[in-house]
Amino acid sequence: MRLEKIAPYTYRIPKQGKMRVDAVFFASEEILKDLEAEGYASLQQLTNVATLPGIVEPALAMPDIHWGYGFPIGGVAAFDPEEGGVVSPGGVGFDVNCGVRLLASNLALEDLLPRQRDLADTLYRLVPSGVGSERKDVRFSKRELKEILKEGAGWLIRRGFGYPEDLRFVESEGRLPWANPEKVSDRAFERGAPQIGTLGSGNHFLEVQYVDEVYDPEAAEAFGLFPGQITVLIHTGSRGLGHQVCQDYVERFLKVAPRYGIELVDKQLAAAPIRSPEGEDYLQAMAAAANFAFANRQLIAHFVREAFERVGFAPRDHGLRVLYDLAHNNAKFEEHRGRRVLVHRKGATRAFGPGHPEIPLEYRKVGQPVLVPGDMGRYSYVLAGTQGAMEVSFGSSCHGAGRKMSRHQAKRVARERNLVKELAERGILVRAATRATVDEEMPEAYKDVSLVVEAVQGAGIGRKVARLRPLIVVKG
Repeated sequence: MRLEKIAPYTYRIPKQGKMRVDAVFFASEEILKDLEAEGYASLQQLTNVATLPGIVEPALAMPDIHWGYGFPIGGVAAFDPEEGGVVSPGGVGFDVNCGVRLLASNLALEDLLPRQRDLADTLYRLVPSGVGSERKDVRFSKRELKEILKEGAGWLIRRGFGYPEDLRFVESEGRLPWANPEKVSDRAFERGAPQIGTLGSGNHFLEVQYVDEVYDPEAAEAFGLFPGQITVLIHTGSRGLGHQVCQDYVERFLKVAPRYGIELVDKQLAAAPIRSPEGEDYLQAMAAAANFAFANRQLIAHFVREAFERVGFAPRDHGLRVLYDLAHNNAKFEEHRGRRVLVHRKGATRAFGPGHPEIPLEYRKVGQPVLVPGDMGRYSYVLAGTQGAMEVSFGSSCHGAGRKMSRHQAKRVARERNLVKELAERGILVRAATRATVDEEMPEAYKDVSLVVEAVQGAGIGRKVARLRPLIVVKG
């Protein structure tokens, strides 16, 4: 594969074959070696994305790039509806609006340590996790679910699950307004109904952490972060409902793509024109699933606050507030370079720079918070969006560490080890549904997120604000 280094930590794959535009990706030397070791498979997926109609130059990948369904995970692509641009469910992903919410507290490390074990057990009881996990204590009727799919996180807040001020610190205020629950199948409703307020499985988690390093005091102060502070990171999405939405529309788009003259170099790139009945239906169903995910993280945050209160921290003492909540997997209309385009982000996040009107007023001077989870044994990062991201990456940045081992490979490597015990000896308490879950998510299964963040900062599409270390991990 022909690669050209065009700027620090920035590489271009020139347009060739059926590619309509160049592809650009961000990587350090070490990440580049990982990509070479996999035979550039995920970069090949990126070049496939560059063949889709109406794509705006360039097709992009973040430093946490790895193999995905159709689009690589870490992929970003913008499509112009005026130029026949398409929408592709594979460019959003099966877990629609998988994302992260960071809660910041008033507590310091020394406040939490005496209650760490009690809190770990309480969080595990109050936030269901694992394959097919369901809530028994809170259930909603189909009529209520349709309202949630239209209104997102705000619907739950109006019923007492959270605080009104939470919404100001959620991307799009926790609601994509073009959502239409009537475009969501009955099967999707059946799968999602019992799962709201649950983590699910795989790499989803709830993590209690503390701030162990501050890199940018001005931005940290704007975000309300200080050394030793206790935070909580929630990572989950739209559960079975979003998965079914994606499945339904992939199947539908595969049937209609030939009718619209869309040549697919990979069937997993199934697409339809943005301005087609099928494209519009998918965008409305995707937005409904995204609203379900915003509501899911809202309900989990409510039970996180309850867990802190059950172990003895009064609301005024823990002070858990939403620092920010952002999506990893979605497609949204945005203005970039004077054009209104549909930006697909799959395993990538918004990273809007200082002054952007969609950033909460408190953060506008320093840029949007960008939350970058690592693995359960090392650290996560808070970054700030930059003007550079607005100029070169459609206001986008990375979403995490990125896998470097398959789940099967990780389980094989971890077979002779007791990871829960190893992590406990390092002060990290893990609560998980099964040992297999822990083994699949072993720290070594992921790239070191500091290398990903190094590439993001080096490329100018994000800047480091703070580092967070884990204390309690609840895994699916």
